[in-house]
Amino acid sequence: MIGNTLPLLFLDVDGPLIPFGATRQQLPHGYPTYRSGRETQAADANPLITRIDPAHGPRLMALPCELVWATTWMSDANECIAPWLGLPELPVVIWPEPSDEDERGGLHWKTRGILDWAAGRPFAWVDDEITDADRIWTEAHHPGRALLRRVDPRQGITDEDFAALDHWLRLHAG
Repeated sequence: MIGNTLPLLFLDVDGPLIPFGATRQQLPHGYPTYRSGRETQAADANPLITRIDPAHGPRLMALPCELVWATTWMSDANECIAPWLGLPELPVVIWPEPSDEDERGGLHWKTRGILDWAAGRPFAWVDDEITDADRIWTEAHHPGRALLRRVDPRQGITDEDFAALDHWLRLHAG
């Protein structure tokens, strides 16, 4: 990746892409489901995949960044989610073992791994579990620019999230 001037975009699956947790009052008819037309095995393997809007794939590909899976799905994201969205195989963050130190300070167990992967490059991180502790730690330990974008897991990634990501990534690309 030497010489790459694009920022990284670390992408979680559960919450940002697969929404969950809304009450029956919030979504009386349940979550919308979609058909991808690309990979039906994925929906058979995990029926929640049909909650992922396949239109997110082209929107993610249009962002000026290098996409990276930052999810507990690990390589399964490339086998199940990427084909559903029409994405190429993406790099995957390999997670270190969580530490008690992280939990005591309120730091998300993914934060250190993401900063290690970024290695000083500008990055955006989309997740439903980001907190102020992650933002503060990132600011103190990451020499590059960073946008930590918390997504409401009940809604998943929204037009507003895409607009904010696009704006930030364009400011920091190149």
